Amino acid sequence: MKLLFCCESYWPHRGGVQEVIRQLAERMVAAGHDVTVAARTHPDRKSEPHNGVKIVGFDVSGNLVTGIRGEVERYRKFLTDFDGDAILIKAAQQWSFDALWDVLDQIKARKIFVPCGFSSFYEPSYQDYFQQLPDILKQFDHLVFYAERYRDIDFARANGITHFSIVPNGASETEFGRESRKDGQLRRELGIPETDLVLLTVGAPVGAKGHESVAEAFAKVDTGGQGATLILNGDWLATRFGADRIRALLQRFGSLNSMQKGIRLFRDAGVNGVIERLFPKPPSPRSKVAELPSAATMQVGAATTALAPAQKTVLRLDLPREKVVDAFFEADLFVFASKVEYSPLVLFESAAAGTPFLTVPAGNAAEIVRWTGGGWLCPAEVDDRGYIKVSPDVLAREIESGIRSPDHLRRLGEAGRRAWQERFTWLKIAQSYERILRGETVMLPMQSEPARGVGG
Repeated sequence: MKLLFCCESYWPHRGGVQEVIRQLAERMVAAGHDVTVAARTHPDRKSEPHNGVKIVGFDVSGNLVTGIRGEVERYRKFLTDFDGDAILIKAAQQWSFDALWDVLDQIKARKIFVPCGFSSFYEPSYQDYFQQLPDILKQFDHLVFYAERYRDIDFARANGITHFSIVPNGASETEFGRESRKDGQLRRELGIPETDLVLLTVGAPVGAKGHESVAEAFAKVDTGGQGATLILNGDWLATRFGADRIRALLQRFGSLNSMQKGIRLFRDAGVNGVIERLFPKPPSPRSKVAELPSAATMQVGAATTALAPAQKTVLRLDLPREKVVDAFFEADLFVFASKVEYSPLVLFESAAAGTPFLTVPAGNAAEIVRWTGGGWLCPAEVDDRGYIKVSPDVLAREIESGIRSPDHLRRLGEAGRRAWQERFTWLKIAQSYERILRGETVMLPMQSEPARGVGG
């Protein structure tokens, strides 16, 4: 088949939408199809095609609510002139979908749309947008949803739309297919003691993905005297949520008295991430914390300490992708406190690595818990616009319940890994999309035994 995939941005830009489209596009190429991706231009995109996928860039931004700017007419003409078999467009509320509303009836190829959750569904400024949307959706040949129940699929059903398939997200068998879980290499590179518990969260932008909530909870967690390291991985340079914010929130809590006065600082060579210090309670008048050199002068694994090593450490990182995968395998627990989601890839990736996960009920996280059996839910509030707010106290207690039950964590990790191997590899998911692009309807069996929380 000759296929065109459209999304707001694509490789080398990083994010959930981009990763899904990349995984699908490259597997379609491997299966013998001709695949082009239409996405926003990127200054670092030097090679086209990439891994066999042709990429056409457009200088366009915005959406129908905020305003679409740039090469809109060029993009519209590119799609209406496309003479292939099928076009797949991913995500509403962004230009690659919104710019086509006026020319949908001129597109000759089969049209597939992945709504991707409707993150602004409850925002007042989008009220008119969603009033118009049912008529737009009905012009597509087929829709694909990631969840059995969520605001986007519920919206479609409420508006009499039945031409859809349900296909979940997943994780790459190429990245996560290794046999052994932990080799300790990443610990050595980052200077993490072998005896430390390692907690991990991953996501960008970090302000929306719950890094602050996880850090606050980590400060409150009683590890029973065992050393612990929290890895906060995200694009820190793209956010105002920085070192001062982490410093202030961590200093607020009395649990900091469990931390010794030593401070360790690390730098991951070749990436832009800076690793943040977890500050101890103020030293007594008789002791002083040594001055630390600039982070820019430190090497991977180097450490500067004046007194005893800290029992808790936070590493604020922006790791390259291969190191992120290593972190999933090395972690003892993945903790996710995102404020808004659709179907978070990181939960599938945690399951794929055999790492148990604790997640707030963002997006269809509850379904992913049920499908994979690889983790459990942390109770959290949902406001009237669908955003998640978790109490750091509650999250800390859930983390404690997990680390105090290592056998249960091991069973969760094993269950998640089995479920991923059976149903949630990108290879198997891409085969479902291939059928949909040919004109079939797909409903995958996704059910696993419901996972219980560590405490119950």
